[in-house]
Amino acid sequence: MFFDRVAVNHSSLFSLKPYALIFMYALLAACQKPEPVSFQEPAQIEASSTQTLDLTDLCQKIDKNMSEIDAQRTTFALEQINQDLKLCLPLLGFQQQKHLLGLSNKMYHDFLSVERTPQQQRAFESYALEMAQHPTIQQSLFEQLTIRDQYLIKHQGQSYVELFDAGEGQVHYRRSPEYLAKIFAPYLPVAEQEFIEHLAIQNQYPAVIGGQVKIDAKEIADRALYWESYLQQYPKSSYHQDARHLLNLYSTLLFIGLDAQRVYDGYTVHSNYLEEIERLAELKNSSVTDQARLFLKFVALSPEQRAAQIILPASAHAQRLGADQLLQRQLAHFIQLRMVQPDQGKDCLSDAICLER
Repeated sequence: MFFDRVAVNHSSLFSLKPYALIFMYALLAACQKPEPVSFQEPAQIEASSTQTLDLTDLCQKIDKNMSEIDAQRTTFALEQINQDLKLCLPLLGFQQQKHLLGLSNKMYHDFLSVERTPQQQRAFESYALEMAQHPTIQQSLFEQLTIRDQYLIKHQGQSYVELFDAGEGQVHYRRSPEYLAKIFAPYLPVAEQEFIEHLAIQNQYPAVIGGQVKIDAKEIADRALYWESYLQQYPKSSYHQDARHLLNLYSTLLFIGLDAQRVYDGYTVHSNYLEEIERLAELKNSSVTDQARLFLKFVALSPEQRAAQIILPASAHAQRLGADQLLQRQLAHFIQLRMVQPDQGKDCLSDAICLER
């Protein structure tokens, strides 16, 4: 190397011309690494302080900003609110977080509200359900929609806005169940986080449409077992009553069914349900599995034995029940089940929390 030769032949330096020496010493100086200097720039400290003040101001105004969202606003405005929530929620206590969660329900309700004439309603349902496949017809239907429907349909999928098919021609907008799971759940206590994230998964696709159950018996049983386990694991959860409602609901779907889709009609048990109930009956340490064993005992009873052994509350007799209703009441009473139908009480099948109807 050039510098090695210079170092070895040190005496040769004196034979070089002055400007050459200057050049070489400049090169040697450039190769020396400067010692690091550690300090924090005042400008950075000031920026951090300003950011904290801005965040405090932002979080103080978020209630007002959320309440101003209505059916005239854009998905961009919604997205801005959701980004602000991600910044503020980690800084707030649980009660404040629950308050904002409640505001978010109203915010999306107001944002997705659309007033339509009967003709506009029919056009909306036809367009949304894709009843008309021909592009020309679809375009004609689209032009009959309200301006707000045209906007929301074009922007569905943005800011957690989606169309929801509730069956029997009923279609409406909804906030995706993923919204609460992604925006709120990460910052909530473990019990509430678990409730929201799990219900969001369950309600990604509808379990019941138009009086028909759309999930199989095993999935129904798994959901009943999950909500029973949740109640045991989180007895102080603020969603305790909603979890109890979900347990009763899925237990009803498993052992009773719906009016148009009975699990047991007095003669036979639906084969898929019977297989699942028999599997559950082999398990232990669960109220759901206890009900499965009682269900099998009930099926083995004759109508006369049921009438003699099962004494229904006086209120049931006062209602003058039909044969099917009487059978289902006897079954529910025998297996100690509180029957809950999907349209009773809160709506727990369309979002990541149970909503008031």
